Amino acid sequence: MSVWDVFRARGFFQQVTEGEALEQRPAPLVGYIGFDPTADSFHAGHLIPLMALAHFQREGHRPIALMGGGTAMIGDPTGKNEMRKMLSVEDLDRNIVGLKAQLGRLLDFEPRDGRPGAILADNADWLRGLGYLDFLRTVGPHFSVNRMLTFETFKLRLEGAGLSFLEFNYPLLQSYDFLELHRRHGCTLQMGGDDQWANIISGVDLVRRLARAQVFGWTFPLLTTASGAKMGKTERGAVWLDPAKTAPYDYYQYWINTDDRDTVKFLRLFTLLPLEEVAAVERFAGADLRQAKARLAFEATRLVHGEEEARRAERGARALFGGGAGSLDDVPSTRLTRAELEDGRPLPRVLVDVGLAASTSAARRLIEQGSVTVNDVKVDAPDYALSPAAVVDGSILLKVGKKKFHRLTVEG
Repeated sequence: MSVWDVFRARGFFQQVTEGEALEQRPAPLVGYIGFDPTADSFHAGHLIPLMALAHFQREGHRPIALMGGGTAMIGDPTGKNEMRKMLSVEDLDRNIVGLKAQLGRLLDFEPRDGRPGAILADNADWLRGLGYLDFLRTVGPHFSVNRMLTFETFKLRLEGAGLSFLEFNYPLLQSYDFLELHRRHGCTLQMGGDDQWANIISGVDLVRRLARAQVFGWTFPLLTTASGAKMGKTERGAVWLDPAKTAPYDYYQYWINTDDRDTVKFLRLFTLLPLEEVAAVERFAGADLRQAKARLAFEATRLVHGEEEARRAERGARALFGGGAGSLDDVPSTRLTRAELEDGRPLPRVLVDVGLAASTSAARRLIEQGSVTVNDVKVDAPDYALSPAAVVDGSILLKVGKKKFHRLTVEG
């Protein structure tokens, strides 16, 4: 299979410019996807472009992960009802450090077997020092304001909160990125979510005009879950790839709680399992489907957090949901001393501290609704306080709802 066959079979295809010509180009190609560093971690909503880059490299091509240290100083208006919060240069640079560390889990940046490694680039290198007048004279004549106003993003903003001139420049800068990557690295393909189609074809057109080269654009579908929720979002917020923001156990739980209707699709998109193995799951139901979701959770967690953390998350899940087959030592936990419990620790505050509730008021509501247990005993008093009497075999097991757990290990 070519990479294009893989993309189509796994669900990484929505639109392409001159698809037949692209598929006839000899390998290896150089292709890129851009990521604006608006946070210091990727989240699960970034996984489609990240996995696409991984497959692109596995099929013998050279991927570029482009950090938007320059474009993020303006902010992409795509999909936003109002202007993004402006981040300082220091914040952007700090965020890029975090993102770079995570990319190494999915891409190989080292040359191997005569093949060049993936490229990590930052458009701050050419955008932050760009002369404004030179940029306008070089790029400006190739953009029609009338045409740009037909872009869906701009139309929606003009009908709503309005559009700043700052944001209006974003497609020009993204297009210039493609031109610069073509000149520096021979890049001939830009990929991204389908909401980036207008920006991508603008870049294709600019490279063709200024570099007299044939280049291409490829987009992925915008993914929501079968329930209509945004991919990578939960009631507690984003599902981050940074283990300090979303623990590997919670990351594993996000995937194992996948809607039955999404299981096969997610196995194609978010694991590297052979397509033949994924196809066999389509007939699964009942216990077999639960096993398929466990495989999804393990493989997705292994890709992002490594084999050891995936095994720990798996063992923790089995201890809580698999009839005691795993180990509670692998359940997310927080250490306390017995002295810290002597005067009583208000349960609502503890639920917030360990990430089982968003606020103390939310925690109190959960307790009043009968959704909280301590050592499998339901608590219905919002003023309940944890004390040394709650310690059983050196720990206290907290549970919210049916699937959220946290273990307090008590020393002393």
